[in-house]
Amino acid sequence: QVQLVESGGALVQAGKSLKLSCLASGDIFEIKTMAWYRQYPGQQREAVATLSNGFEPDYTDSVAGRFTISRDTSRHAVYLQMNNLRPDDTADYFCYAVLRPYYYSDWQRTWGRGTQVIVSS
Repeated sequence: QVQLVESGGALVQAGKSLKLSCLASGDIFEIKTMAWYRQYPGQQREAVATLSNGFEPDYTDSVAGRFTISRDTSRHAVYLQMNNLRPDDTADYFCYAVLRPYYYSDWQRTWGRGTQVIVSS
């Protein structure tokens, strides 16, 4: 079974930096898209940064210029470098991937369990 596991969430002061990591494990044949989403309490999950094969990274306006998404294809990993954090970045951050396991011919959409980021003022 393919799983995504996030790490790196923490409590930090405004203006500081964090780097989130997400590793996909299992019998993975190909990963087409990896992304970071975040969710505020009582609100819908929203895309923060997305990276698909053959495309430039896509960022939501509120993080553009501060966050950087990157991938390590050989490790089946995606990272989110978060600089100049602000209190409104406080949320649960989730890793998302569109991938194809060896045993399936269809694309599978997979979510991690999330990691919490708290930015204090």
